[in-house]
Amino acid sequence: MVERTLVIAPSWVGDAILSESLIARLRELRGDHDIDVLTPAWCAPVFARMRGVRRAVESTIKHGELGWSERRTLARRLREESYTRAVVLPNSWKSALVPWLAGIPRRTGYVGELRWGLINDARRLDERALPRLVDRYAALAAPACGLSAPAAAPVLIANVENRNAKVAALSLDITRGVAILCPGAEYGPAKRWPAQQFAALARKFLAACLGVWLIGSPNDKTIGKAIVDAAGEAGREIVDLTGGTDLGTAIDLLSLASVVVSNDSGLMHAAASVGAPLVALFGSSSPAYTPPMSVDAKIARIEIECSPCFQRECPLGHFKCMRELSPATVYDLARSALARASSVADAPPRN
Repeated sequence: MVERTLVIAPSWVGDAILSESLIARLRELRGDHDIDVLTPAWCAPVFARMRGVRRAVESTIKHGELGWSERRTLARRLREESYTRAVVLPNSWKSALVPWLAGIPRRTGYVGELRWGLINDARRLDERALPRLVDRYAALAAPACGLSAPAAAPVLIANVENRNAKVAALSLDITRGVAILCPGAEYGPAKRWPAQQFAALARKFLAACLGVWLIGSPNDKTIGKAIVDAAGEAGREIVDLTGGTDLGTAIDLLSLASVVVSNDSGLMHAAASVGAPLVALFGSSSPAYTPPMSVDAKIARIEIECSPCFQRECPLGHFKCMRELSPATVYDLARSALARASSVADAPPRN
């Protein structure tokens, strides 16, 4: 009998990318396995770039909304798919409603928020044993009593045809190396390196004969413009694509980067998952919980007593964790990431 699993995806783009490690492990444990994903529409492009996902079922239920009628309608539709198992990644009780209503016999997830019965293959999370979110997800693939090895790094496969079409449509120059800067972070301003620092870094890359692109969502257009303005004359050479691509195209373009510098955001995880050399900027958040899963990633952060605070805005008002992270430090890490990636590319193949 073919195993048919429905994965209930998280709502944040970065977390959705980290769920690829779970999907890969499900495939490894059983080859004859159909895997579908129930996902918010904005995360669907992530799953379109994952190996082993048969299809992404888009949910129109708003984040945090009960949407009882919509959940029942969706569950009736999913019941026809005869899923044998659901893996519920979010911890809310609402996220477990659809697989329960759909009558999926085995519903795996962490105990979470008041959802005994909704989850009937319930796991208790040992946060000390599994400090990283990616390992917590991947562990749900194993039997309840089984030991779980550290998760493999998530992998996304860029859509080359879509990428090439966007490069042509925007007349992007890819004849020289490109540094892609990702200045946004949906969670809040405490995770965003200031525009002036990004502008100073952009000038350093331009002086090193690298092209500079800015990539982000429509919400990042303001900071994109601020970076271009703060760069002065050099701003004319910066290609500002913030708000100019959908998520899938942004992921595809990241695969072209010589180096990516990103706040702790979904695009940080996207860059790591397509194998781009990366410098990840951490301030209010922690690389111990959601690090970029790539050997070509460098972490840029300063050690101060109040970091990480995990707040959306600096609770002390000084924002030292990001403001005192210098462009020179980040540039040196970027050069190191570039050098390592080049050395790996130039290494002879193993026999």
